[in-house]
Amino acid sequence: MTWRRRAAVALLCGAAAATPRAADPAAKLQTILTRDLQFSAGELADLERGRTVRHSLKASSPGEIGVAGATRVNTSKSRLLDRVRDVATFKRGPDVLQIGTFSTPPVEADLAALTVDAEDFDASDCRVHDCDVRLPADAIGRFAAIDPNAADAQARGAALLKHLIFEQVSAYVSGRPGRFTQYDDGERPIRPLDAFADLLSHERALDDLVPGLRDHLREFPAARLAGAQEVLYWSKEKFGFDPFITVTHMTIVCPEPALCVVASKDVYSTRYIDASLSLTIAHDAPEPARAFDLVYVNRTRASALTGFFSGLRRSIAERRARSGLEERLKATRAMLER
Repeated sequence: MTWRRRAAVALLCGAAAATPRAADPAAKLQTILTRDLQFSAGELADLERGRTVRHSLKASSPGEIGVAGATRVNTSKSRLLDRVRDVATFKRGPDVLQIGTFSTPPVEADLAALTVDAEDFDASDCRVHDCDVRLPADAIGRFAAIDPNAADAQARGAALLKHLIFEQVSAYVSGRPGRFTQYDDGERPIRPLDAFADLLSHERALDDLVPGLRDHLREFPAARLAGAQEVLYWSKEKFGFDPFITVTHMTIVCPEPALCVVASKDVYSTRYIDASLSLTIAHDAPEPARAFDLVYVNRTRASALTGFFSGLRRSIAERRARSGLEERLKATRAMLER
């Protein structure tokens, strides 16, 4: 019996309850899908039939939302990797208003195409504990030098915000001091690095998928994953009432011939997100021969989902996240199969 046939039998019979042998990559992935990513036997059977499946994940924090989904794509996973590497084209859509990639190393001109309008950021309305974007107190204080009555006040505020984003990215890539460790835009401080470290600590699948991936994401650039490709990009996206600007670090690695993983972490977001981690898993399908299973997982921490009315806000956000994930998986499958 071939390993492809063994994988199909395991999926249909729910054999993932037992700990797999390290030498059996299909069984290892089976365990990750059921134990860590909470796919049911029924969902895996539907995946075998070519259906798109998705569900919410149990949260490890009051402000966390997690979703997971999967679909079978009838083409080689190399097509997915080619598209992902060209992230500015791959992510283009109605909710992505602008997008661009950073050079290696980043230069400030990488952000030249990013526009910062009044709905994105108004420097005259930004004070410590009362600002529309996520910034530490010392960064917020730098906007006090801009005369709000000046004709170029908006342009100067936009330029300074882009410069601060560039400084954040440069510190992240180089490992030098200067990263934003605390946001002081609201009544309560938010510590994004601590939020991401805690989020990582609850994602059991990372090192089972790719040994060393957890350290790579947590300690970058001090700990780098051998053979990985790195893509750093910025985007302005529609979400909620106002758009937000975000910087994302994407790591692409294929630890086995049948398996490739794309891990994406939030480096900075002007609104909404405290910390975020997503995994895109592409694994050769048992049948047909030229197909792969595309699995997507996202966990996001947002302080807006805590406190008064948090249950209602979470319910709405989770419902939107599940439906959005299903639409995204189907659109990705259609694009890759064309």
